[in-house]
This record gives sequence, structure tokens and C-alpha cells, in this order.
Amino acid sequence: MEKMRFANTGLGSIFRSLKYRNYRLFFSGQSLSLIGTWMQRIAASWLAYRLSDSALILGVVSFSGQIPSFILAPLGGLVADRYSKHRILVLTQILSMLQALVLSLLVLTGKIQIWHLALLSAMLGIINAFDMPTRQAFVVEMLEDQKDLGNAIALNSSMVNGARLLGPSIAGILIAVTGEGICFLLNAISYLAVIISLLMMKLKPYKIQHAATHPLHQLKDAFVYSFGFAPIRYIILLLAIVSFTGMPYAVLMPVFARDILHGDSSTLGFLMGASGIGALTAALYLASRKTVLGLGKMLVVATLTFGASLMIFAISKSLWLSMPMLFFAGAGMMINLAACNTILQTMVDDDKRGRVMSIFAMAFMGMVPFGSLIAGASAHRYGAGNTLLVGGLFCIAGGLSFSFKLPLIRKMVRPIYIKKGIIPETGSAIHTAAELNVPPER
Repeated sequence: MEKMRFANTGLGSIFRSLKYRNYRLFFSGQSLSLIGTWMQRIAASWLAYRLSDSALILGVVSFSGQIPSFILAPLGGLVADRYSKHRILVLTQILSMLQALVLSLLVLTGKIQIWHLALLSAMLGIINAFDMPTRQAFVVEMLEDQKDLGNAIALNSSMVNGARLLGPSIAGILIAVTGEGICFLLNAISYLAVIISLLMMKLKPYKIQHAATHPLHQLKDAFVYSFGFAPIRYIILLLAIVSFTGMPYAVLMPVFARDILHGDSSTLGFLMGASGIGALTAALYLASRKTVLGLGKMLVVATLTFGASLMIFAISKSLWLSMPMLFFAGAGMMINLAACNTILQTMVDDDKRGRVMSIFAMAFMGMVPFGSLIAGASAHRYGAGNTLLVGGLFCIAGGLSFSFKLPLIRKMVRPIYIKKGIIPETGSAIHTAAELNVPPER
């Protein structure tokens, strides 16, 4: 009873998904590995800019690393629905470790060139196209009670952003002292943590799904299912707009750090760290919430905050103004992403979860490379500040458009939440209307 009381109050409420052994293993292993991942992202970004001295090349390298997610994510989702997600994740982590090891050896031996960086980034993008939808769909298999799904997703976000806070800061120091190669090497070593945690899990034997329909038909069904249902369609479209126009701000951080704020790799670490603190704060807040109700309105506010913060950051010439703006941008971005993820996963049918999350990956990671490429070219011609100014404006427009669709989304989602027990069926009309700010049905 004491454990149950603790789980419903304070820190116990925030970290309640850690009571499940498999999720606890995943959380601990992934937390260490993600610090290395963020170190590599910052080091790769700085290395590309150092070798090329070009914002356009920054966009090209980012594009090469993320475009595979757009092309191959549906295939990754199909694989996740048909085969053991656990085994897929073990394989993707091993391959990611090898990619980081090769990159570190090229840098440490002084043989690295831009085309090496672009090619290895593309290889990691291919791996991530299978890893991301599988990882998102695997979360529910680690939980014994799906009512904790929203909390687990928020904790995943806090884990990513805790690493996002530490990784760039460590990378900024290491780059200045030892160069980028050590960051890549430490990332390769960090993958051992998540591989070991996955191998230690105790899971039910997985039965390979032999679907009666052809894989291409399954992919078509997933797109029809996702875009034929208005709530999923609008959430995916909002995420795609934000990912395309706003998320590429991270690609341009080296330009702001060095050329606009007149700093060095440490300045880059501070900027990314400020964004990471904002995202971590938002993720912990989401983890403390005990219901998905109200996430729609929060999604709108977060999107508007993200866009406005980017616009102010774009015109800032002071580090002391830029860092707070990135804090709010990081918080807005995280709530946008986690809220979209949570709402989708609480709506979707279990047998389509992997494929729908692959479409989520396309909207999130898949749109970023196009945005990064355009942002790099735009920054090269019109300046990084003007590029982010326009991107923030589009995010605000997307958030306002989504707000007009909220009443329809709430009305269509309510029966699903009642069926899944998220909203109690008895006396649900008045209670749900009050929670969702819509009039009860007569």
C-alpha cells in the first residue's frame, strides 16, 4: 500500500513507469547511450562546419542523415509490426555502434572528409528509419498497464532531453580540448549500455506475425487508416509543418554560435544546453500529468510558443537573450512532439501501431532533412536570422490552423477514449465535456 501511495504522489507519480522491470532497464541503458548520441550530433555538426565553412554544407550533411527516415520509415514500421521489436532494436543498436566507431577512426586518424561524413550520416539515417518506429511501438510492450503509456512516453522525452542537456555541454568541452573524434568514440562505447539493457529484458516469446495480406497492401492500409481519420491526419500534418519549418533551427546553431554571437564550440554547447533544459523541464511536466485530456489545447500553446521563441532568437545578437529564447523553444518543441506521440498512441489500433508510428517518424524525422536542406541554402543566401524568422512564422500559422480543428478532434476521439477506458463510460458525457471544453451530447 505504501508503494501504491508513493506511485500516486510527487516523484513517484512522475516516474511511475519505472516500476516495470523491462522499462526500467530500457530507461537506464538508453539514458547513457543518448548522452553519446547527442555528443555525436553536436560534434558532427561542428565538424561539418569546420571542414566546409558553409551553412549550405551543414544543410546537405543533415539532409543526407535524415532523408532515409522519410523514404524508409514506412518499411521500418511494417517490419516492426511483423517481427520481434526487441530483436530489431538489438540489431539497430549494434549497427549504430559500428557507424560511430568507423566515424571516430576516420577523425582520429585525420582522414575524414565531408563525403565520409555525409555517407556515414546516411548510413545512420537508414538504421534510424527502422529503429525509431520500432522503438516507439516497443514502449507499450514494456508496460503491464497501458494507462501508464502517456507517462512512459513523457519519461522517454525527459530521457532524450536530459541527454540533450548533458551531451552538447560535454561535446563542447571535448571538441575544444581533444577534437571531434573522441566524441564519436565515446558515443560508440555508450551503445553498449542500451544493448546490454535490451539483452537483460524478460519478454514473452514473440510469435512472428504471418499477415494474410501483401506487405504493400499493409502499407497502403496504414496510410488510409492514418489520413482517413481526421484526428490522426491533423496531428501528423501539424507535426510535419513544425518539423519542416521549425526543427531545422538546430542545424543552423553553429552559424549562430560562431558568426552571429561570435563564440566557439563552448557557445554552441551553451545554446543547445539551454534548449535541452527547456525540453527536459517540459518533459518532466508532461510525465507528472495523470491524463491525456487537455493535451490538444497544450499542443496549440506549445506550437505557438515554439514559433514565437524562434522568431525572437532569430533577431537576437546577445547570448543572454538567445539562451532564454532557446529554453522556451526547447520546451515548446518537446510538448509538441510528446503530445503528438501520446495522442496518436492512445488512439491507434495495436495491430497498426508500428506502421502509424512510422508515419509519425516520417512527419517528424522525415520532414526535417528537407527543412534542413532548404534552411541551409536559405541561410547561405539570405542569412540564418532571416531563415529562422520565416520558419517561426510558419510554426505559428500551423498552430493557429490546428486550434480551429480542435473541437472536431475532441468529438471524434472521445468514443475511442471511452472504449479504451481512458474516460469512464458511466456518466462520461458531462465529465468529458468539462475536461475537453466541448458541450455534452444531448
